[in-house]
Amino acid sequence: MPSITRRHFLQLTGSGLLIAHSPYLLAQPPKKKLGVALLGLGNYSTNLLAPALKHTKYCELRGIITGSEGKIPQWQRKHGIKDNNVYLYRTMAEVANNDDIDIIYVVTPTGTHKDFAVQAANTGKHVWCEKPMAMDSKECQAIIDACKSNNVTLSIGYRMQHEPNTRTFRQYLKTKPYGNITGVSSFAGYAGQGRAKDNWRMKKHMGGGALYDMGVYAINSARFLTGREPVAVTGNHPPKRFPEKFTEVDETTLFTMDFGGGLVADCGTSVVKGFNHFKADCEDGWYQLKPMQSYNGVTGTTSDEKILPPIDGMQQTLQMDNDALAILTGRQPMVTGREGLSDIKIVNAIFEAAKTGRTVTL
Repeated sequence: MPSITRRHFLQLTGSGLLIAHSPYLLAQPPKKKLGVALLGLGNYSTNLLAPALKHTKYCELRGIITGSEGKIPQWQRKHGIKDNNVYLYRTMAEVANNDDIDIIYVVTPTGTHKDFAVQAANTGKHVWCEKPMAMDSKECQAIIDACKSNNVTLSIGYRMQHEPNTRTFRQYLKTKPYGNITGVSSFAGYAGQGRAKDNWRMKKHMGGGALYDMGVYAINSARFLTGREPVAVTGNHPPKRFPEKFTEVDETTLFTMDFGGGLVADCGTSVVKGFNHFKADCEDGWYQLKPMQSYNGVTGTTSDEKILPPIDGMQQTLQMDNDALAILTGRQPMVTGREGLSDIKIVNAIFEAAKTGRTVTL
């Protein structure tokens, strides 16, 4: 590990970055933060990413790329974004000539990720892409290939892999305080009645529905916290509660992931039913995250009554600082394109299993 000052060590400890991934530590903070341009100015950029970037140590919001010109004045006033750092989707190729921008963060509907991420890579800027990575394996691979050919870093926005309590449970795979894992439960969903029918999350070709939107949390948590890859999946869609609204996409999907050797993960996802937890049953006890993927309040508990309280601050701040540190130190990011690709392969296999009623081998 590179040497660090005591003061900086304390700063990192307080922020959670030291817990999240110590190999990324710098001897000193960078003289200049990396510049981030948010591509897509919807709810997540507006209410989560932009506020989180006010607290990051290694990167900062410097630019916006949008298809909605009416949003530009408010973003400029609120975040002090210079005219030269404002782009429309049709002009984003010009970012290539802007030294203020180091990273383009793609925060648009899933069905548009491939095209935007490839365009971002072609500007020569590093690419951060929200989860789920894309619609299918071919699209994921196109993003990976574009970033490789342009020699830029690609990171997928799985904030939970940066969350300290989640990372503590990942370390349990080495320390085995409760013995080997014997069973897994991983569920991610929220109660409601779905979005308006014209919302992109209700459109199949845009990546709407429960499995794309929330299911990747259940899938990725099971993979990340077992350290294993599934060899087969099953899946089913229970009868819809709101069939008149969910005409194209799934409300709820229940599925299993068979990791071989007798280890099976019982999983589910929904946008009409609330559940949100990960639990690992072990030979000598259990541990769980509940809630598992919320923006805040992620809490760990164990069978021997340990409590891992939620962090202060925003998970997105940890995520973006870790991803910036990977670029600054020349390391591989914590969540690579291959990780995003692996989840999308599983998503599509679950859809196939639900459609055919058969187990799908991976």
